[in-house]
Amino acid sequence: MKKIAIVLALVCMFVSPALFAQTAENTTEAPNASTRSAKMVQHRVSYLTTVLSLTTAQQAQVTTILTNAAASHSNASTSMKTAHTNLQNAIHSNDAAAMEQAANSLGAISAQKALAHAKIEAAIYQTLTPEQQAKMTQLETQGGHRGKHGF
Repeated sequence: MKKIAIVLALVCMFVSPALFAQTAENTTEAPNASTRSAKMVQHRVSYLTTVLSLTTAQQAQVTTILTNAAASHSNASTSMKTAHTNLQNAIHSNDAAAMEQAANSLGAISAQKALAHAKIEAAIYQTLTPEQQAKMTQLETQGGHRGKHGF
């Protein structure tokens, strides 16, 4: 009888923490691309609000700019992945013409991404007051403008 009580006590002692540790919150799925980009937008707006004291209207404008940019960034990333795959295939098949074509595609996509990023930065800059623009310029020259890597 004593042995049964000891075994039951031990079982309860080892099983109960495992039962209480099982919650619905522990079974979340990995965030999808839209959730991830929404968090990136939110983070960037929060950062700009902190360092530049954005107004509510400016926050809404910057959110719109960055949200629209996220969609085009996704398309460019897909194109970049395809171009990298094409380059790898050309390397493996030792096809010089295909390598050149894939490299040119990568260069063109990189240029498009750089231009898109510049347009995003320009659009955000235009929403700022002259004082905020001066602060942004100061942050950029000091290397403190974290958003320059953006999407």
